[in-house]
Amino acid sequence: MDKTTQNLMFSSKSSEWETPGDFFRRLDEKYNFNLDPCASPASAKCSNYYTKSDDGLSRDWGGSVVFMNPPYGREIKSWLRKAWEEGCKPKTTVVCLIPARTDTKWWHEYCMKAEKIYFVKGRLKFGNSNNSAPFPSAVVVFNSNTKPPSMGTI
Repeated sequence: MDKTTQNLMFSSKSSEWETPGDFFRRLDEKYNFNLDPCASPASAKCSNYYTKSDDGLSRDWGGSVVFMNPPYGREIKSWLRKAWEEGCKPKTTVVCLIPARTDTKWWHEYCMKAEKIYFVKGRLKFGNSNNSAPFPSAVVVFNSNTKPPSMGTI
């Protein structure tokens, strides 16, 4: 991994990681997404999407099949809370591509309540990067089978 890529991937200069197209297509074949709430015009994976200025956190996702690759910085907790809340709505599914950070508070507060968790084998290459991400990834699915809020940890 060259020094420039290393500096970007291990810094907080960017919290946005563009979803690899082939990885998205495989998920889309299974779920048939119709909303991308964390997009830019260049990175949107669905024809219906929200940009940062649209503020996807304040929008209603109810009744949608959502693909969410949230910003991976400190705001990820807010996005996962929103995904969990929206996924509890009838006829709503939210599929999240996130770093597999199983030691974090947000993982235990939200991801452990998901209907399904898939751990991605290997490391993904995001955007136009020549190198794989320095972190493992997971796909977390929230829907009507999502667990209620009263779950503890040991």
